[in-house]
Amino acid sequence: MALNLAHQIGTLAGTQIPIEATAGEPQSSSLTTIAAAVWKTPAKNIRCKTPDETLTPPMITPPLSPRSAANRSPFMSPMLRPDLSAACLAYQTLAPLEKVEDEEAAASTVAWEEGGRSKEEKKGVPVYVMMPLDSVTNGNTVNRKKAMNASLQALKSAGVEGIMIDVWWGLVEREAPGAYNWGGYSELLDMAKKHGLKVQAVMSFHQCGGNVGDSCTIPLPRWVTEEIDKDPDLAYTDQWGRRNYEYVSLGCDTVPALKGRTPVQCYADFMRAFRDNFKHLLGDTIVEIQVGMGPAGELRYPSYPEENGTWKFPGIGAFQCYDKYMLSSLKATADAADKPEWGSTGPTDAGHYNNWPEDTPFFKKKGGGWNSPYGEFFLSWYSKMLLDHGERILSSATSVFEAAGVKISVKVAGIHWHYGTRSHAPELTAGYYNTRYGDGYLPIAQMLARHRAIFNFTCIEMRDHEQPQDAFCAPEKLVRQVALATAAAKVPLAGENALPRYDEYAHEQILQASSLNIDGSTDDRDMCAFTYLRMNPSLFQPENWRGFLAFVKKMSEGKGAHRCSEEVEREAEHFVHITQPFIQEAAIALMH
Repeated sequence: MALNLAHQIGTLAGTQIPIEATAGEPQSSSLTTIAAAVWKTPAKNIRCKTPDETLTPPMITPPLSPRSAANRSPFMSPMLRPDLSAACLAYQTLAPLEKVEDEEAAASTVAWEEGGRSKEEKKGVPVYVMMPLDSVTNGNTVNRKKAMNASLQALKSAGVEGIMIDVWWGLVEREAPGAYNWGGYSELLDMAKKHGLKVQAVMSFHQCGGNVGDSCTIPLPRWVTEEIDKDPDLAYTDQWGRRNYEYVSLGCDTVPALKGRTPVQCYADFMRAFRDNFKHLLGDTIVEIQVGMGPAGELRYPSYPEENGTWKFPGIGAFQCYDKYMLSSLKATADAADKPEWGSTGPTDAGHYNNWPEDTPFFKKKGGGWNSPYGEFFLSWYSKMLLDHGERILSSATSVFEAAGVKISVKVAGIHWHYGTRSHAPELTAGYYNTRYGDGYLPIAQMLARHRAIFNFTCIEMRDHEQPQDAFCAPEKLVRQVALATAAAKVPLAGENALPRYDEYAHEQILQASSLNIDGSTDDRDMCAFTYLRMNPSLFQPENWRGFLAFVKKMSEGKGAHRCSEEVEREAEHFVHITQPFIQEAAIALMH
């Protein structure tokens, strides 16, 4: 009875937190819905039909000359590979890391490659838990402080390493440039320290609201939205003129358009203020800074926005390069390549948000524009703009937090739908130049390696057969490709689950994926951390909590542990009793 309080724990966020469902599926009205209801067996065909009235008149991409992989354009030379083998080849071709002469520096490099843990510390995979998105209120206080305090105590008793907290730009610097209000975060971080929990702090420079699982709305700072209202081209724009306000367009990274500062300067100043305000916690309580670089905090374009039903899973999304700043860069790049006719616009035959690859001339497998000289030129430019964006912000982040004793990480989206097609259309529109003929994740991993950052990846809990196969979903194959890319670049890999899962089947998949046993590898490499999504009502349901406790125990023991499930279950039952008083305390606090 004491543990069956999920409907009350939902008020941790001030309002009941709904079950997070697969994109495009209706949410259940029941707060006690079990995990099985979240990933229903897909229908035979779940293609999303685009209403005729939303389609624009047919347009044609600039004259294309489809060609085979053997006749690739000089604009881009991605490594050819059969069935995602580029990352493996990179072991032979990747330039070695600069030789480290100092022994202490060498030890530091090894620790970074292990995710910041020394050989002595390295055992198992530490588990963090994401806090509710609105853990800090609009009034800059901790949301449901008593309940939060009891919940943190329960998590600590369960054996988790720490928590992940979104530090929202739109809350802290909401009123005026340079006016930072850290109120609720100071209190929340002190609570984490009191309970002995480590913290992954996310520099959330994006809007909350409009993505899968967003349970509240936190817009960008008011003074930022005011500038966007004056100059709408500061927002990402698609070919139909639809503006996206989730994140400031990377096209204006170096333009002093935000009250005299560039967006990158604003991000750097925010991180510097965070460092100065919480310097007493850095390296001890705050152990990681995850730097937001796009919508949902991920390094990508907002190519599949759910807000207002614009996109539905598993649509291919749309390119976001039609603001004047992006188009100016495209024109300059085309002129430099002596192809001015390619610089006026992006592909105009790439379909709509909810089309599938074969519905479009640009993404179709045979003769598609993506595999032409023009396609290579455009996709190389589009993906490089994203990589340059990452470089600029990481340069600022590493400079700000140098010698602060914290790790830096970057989150990359797990876009697994249509992964089995030749063009990988949804990945291309998001900015990942990943196709059957070239590896789009190795360049990202190499960029992170230059800044000694951690590669954080999602969809770790998913299995291929659970996803709609008519959409060629392949999350397991995608995770494997990313694991190979990070191994080749010698970058630590961390993981997250994309959707809430509480069943043992998902936990076992996470355990397997986090061990990084690729092709039966027996090395001692595993993920440097795993962040569990999310502290919500369902987590505290009796069976889910018991399963979570067992999962944390298995993750902490690592791949070398071989214990019978009954023994683990007995220990989990023991921890259920230990944590019961804290859950009861949270419930009592929520009733007042």
